[in-house]
Amino acid sequence: MSAVTHLEQLDALNAEWGRIDLLAQCLSEMRQGRDLSEELLARLKESQQAVEAARSMGLWQRVVNASLGRLECDLLACVLAPVAEPRLGYLYQGLQIGAAQPYATPALIQELLALDVGGSALLYQALSGDAPLRREQWLQLESLDPFQPIRPSDALIARVLRRPAGDAKIPGARPVVGEVPWDSLILPPDRLAMLREFMWWIQHRRTVFEEWGARPSGGPVALFAGPSGTGKTYAAQVIASALGWPLYRVDLGQLVSKYIGETEKNLNRLFDTAHGRSVILQFDEADALFGKRGEVKEARDRYANMEVSHLLARIEAHEGPCILTTNLRRNLDAAFARRFQLVMDFPRPDALARARLWQHLMPPAAPRARAVDPVFLGASVNLTGGGIRNAALHAAVLAAGTEEPIGLHHIALAVWRELGKDGRDLSISDLGALAPYLPEQGLC
Repeated sequence: MSAVTHLEQLDALNAEWGRIDLLAQCLSEMRQGRDLSEELLARLKESQQAVEAARSMGLWQRVVNASLGRLECDLLACVLAPVAEPRLGYLYQGLQIGAAQPYATPALIQELLALDVGGSALLYQALSGDAPLRREQWLQLESLDPFQPIRPSDALIARVLRRPAGDAKIPGARPVVGEVPWDSLILPPDRLAMLREFMWWIQHRRTVFEEWGARPSGGPVALFAGPSGTGKTYAAQVIASALGWPLYRVDLGQLVSKYIGETEKNLNRLFDTAHGRSVILQFDEADALFGKRGEVKEARDRYANMEVSHLLARIEAHEGPCILTTNLRRNLDAAFARRFQLVMDFPRPDALARARLWQHLMPPAAPRARAVDPVFLGASVNLTGGGIRNAALHAAVLAAGTEEPIGLHHIALAVWRELGKDGRDLSISDLGALAPYLPEQGLC
């Protein structure tokens, strides 16, 4: 939204809070058996007209990205009012004898809005679990008990009041710490362009879906595919750093349960907590999640397919970016891939990219022998970015241990150790132009 539109929205919201204030004053007067003064009624009428004018321009619809009725708009205003204006929380407490919290209950809202029997039934329908405001996790309440408080979600507070969405932990996910700059990402230009497009999906979502009226959609969701060490997780960190958003790596070991129904519950907790927050969720090994569906031979196979379908549905409906990574794209069901906003292959780096990686990943303050040339190293051995990172650090450790500048013999031994990690039989020729520099002890 533009700055002017934002100011208009603030004025409209102030009108909402002012109306709730007047309704609370009217209720307090009526409970004490007093007649409402002409002045108070006039102020309430004027406030109601201001609220109706703002709502006619789609105030709440733009906020929650859904079509809402008048009662649902009233409900949002009542629930958010004590957060937006703390003095209204004290008013609520005065109207709810013995309440230890400032939030409105259904019973209080029914009185504030002077709902009759039919209006009360509509109120509880709007609070039911399958109603839009509950389904999208804008409101939080333990039950439909008339005296249970209704709390606004962190996502709703952040969306309406432009406040931080909170730093609550996301169950089943771990934060990925550390910021990495965009210019440290070494990929072909067309791949960098695709990553920028994905960032635009995130940054301009509100413009496209709320201001321009595009059909509501969750996500965006990206699939990063490529061999291990080609920069998939690093790219996710770069995007998170560029946005200033935290990146959370989902730990499927904490979510998937052998007990039927528990996996779905765990996934619901994950997405309910992250919904509407400025965070990025990363799912590794997407091929294991969305692999080609096999034949259902027993009950467990049917439930496994149901779990995958539930996960996909939650990812698609989730209002926030998700990044899925895979080393084996060929194992991914094509029907799933077509439902993502971005599918991007991460290639193994060519010689020029490997040279840049060697230059970038060697410790910048470490002394180097004059023969250590990143171009030479990039042309010598076909390592991925992850392999170069490991080898560069290993070479630095070897140099520190021998109290020497980093030399080609350190790098050759470090690369040899890296190549040996996959357990295959190595030949000295695997080192390419680095082979003459491998110390004899490296062959042991």
